[in-house]
Amino acid sequence: MTDPIVQIKPLGFPWETIDPFLFCAYHDDAYPAGNGAMGPAVSLEGRAIGQDFSRKDGWSMYHGEDIPGFPGHPHRGFETVTIVRKGLIDHADSLGAAARFGGGDVQWVTAGAGIVHSEMFPLLDATAPNPLELFQIWLNLPARHKMVAPHFTMFWAEDVPRFTATDDAGRTTDVACVAGRIGPIDAAPGQASGPLAPPPDSWAAQDDADVAIWTIRMAPGARWTLPAAQGRGTRRSLYFFKGTSVTVGGRDVASHAAIELRADQAVELVNGDAVGEFLVLQGKPIAEPVAQYGPFVMNTQAEIAQAMADYRRTQFGGWPWKDEAPVHGTDPARFARHPDGREERPAPGATATHATNG
Repeated sequence: MTDPIVQIKPLGFPWETIDPFLFCAYHDDAYPAGNGAMGPAVSLEGRAIGQDFSRKDGWSMYHGEDIPGFPGHPHRGFETVTIVRKGLIDHADSLGAAARFGGGDVQWVTAGAGIVHSEMFPLLDATAPNPLELFQIWLNLPARHKMVAPHFTMFWAEDVPRFTATDDAGRTTDVACVAGRIGPIDAAPGQASGPLAPPPDSWAAQDDADVAIWTIRMAPGARWTLPAAQGRGTRRSLYFFKGTSVTVGGRDVASHAAIELRADQAVELVNGDAVGEFLVLQGKPIAEPVAQYGPFVMNTQAEIAQAMADYRRTQFGGWPWKDEAPVHGTDPARFARHPDGREERPAPGATATHATNG
């Protein structure tokens, strides 16, 4: 049988991806207790405030000055899929939408023709550390959808499909499905194989795109077989980012890595002696030219120049917030307020018990 591994690369920052994905940024910040104003209750001396990616003391301020995060900035021509595993993010955008989400929630934003948004990390707990862990995945849009109207979707943690597989030795593998179908066809309650509907103009919404975004948590020593992709021409990456080691299709991987797999083959994963964590990104390539300049991703340099000109002229609708880095108060309750004023929250009584990790 053909080796299921195409190549193995060490993880950098951001993580390298394969078309239709542009990159994946993984943030794992050990923020200290908050100062009562949602910033860190420690000195910021020695940090390049406004552009701090230092990981000093295990965390960064990024582009935040008082509160960590990413103040208002533009996007055009692609999508962001933000999976928050620990902590909270406060979103605000040029459409007037706002959200506070975390603990396993996912926000999926189609930038399309252009949006300005901020992503701030409020440190609400003034008596204990405020850990934050998230993925932000950039998913490209095909040329025909580059200039669609911006759109954002919330997947509350309680609604994200997931299942647990148990091997012959009783060891478990937990899989959460942000996009794409996987797992039992006839799932029991709480074991749904999904998928939730992606935004309507997403590449993931195309019937033959075979886009999948899955997170996998394996108990020490667990065995589980990642099934083959369903689509033709699908490409797949497996990111091993927590744990000591894993055996992939019979090959030992002893350090964290980005592993390109042959998507048309099932592959057995045998975890090492600590909890193992993985991210799977797969999809049929869009197979179009990519021209990128910072937060603009188009097909040609002329389109990039037009994006820059449009942003200078219109600010993609302007910024309706009082400052560049808005946060949404001290109440930790998660919510989303859409541009039309509609507000949504997780289902009453639901809990995000599946959002934690080892």
